Amino acid sequence: MTIKRILIIDDDADIREATQICLEITGEWDVLTASSGSEGLIKAAAEKPDAILLDIMMPGMDGLTTFQNLQDNPETQNIPIILLTAKAQSAEQRQFTRLKVAAVITKPYDPFSLSDQVAEALVEKL
Repeated sequence: MTIKRILIIDDDADIREATQICLEITGEWDVLTASSGSEGLIKAAAEKPDAILLDIMMPGMDGLTTFQNLQDNPETQNIPIILLTAKAQSAEQRQFTRLKVAAVITKPYDPFSLSDQVAEALVEKL
């Protein structure tokens, strides 16, 4: 299995670190991180990861705005995006399913199954 690169965009340092460790240990991912939407846009364009894990609720540029910017950029528009969200209400879930995202993973997530959830979401994309 080849090493895959994933970019985590999340403003919470603890979540970034825990997610990175889970993906590196259980899924053999090469993990990049960004602490804001704007930093994530720059890293995504520069590094061209195989996938992006994107938090929805962030200060400044939120996840949906970041997602739209990624979609609008020809350099990043084909990178599969998985949304990480604490918003589990059915109205929000419907909104997310209308977006062209690979999957929506609800926080808090099980760190031991996260890598499998990501792999499953990307099975046709990678």
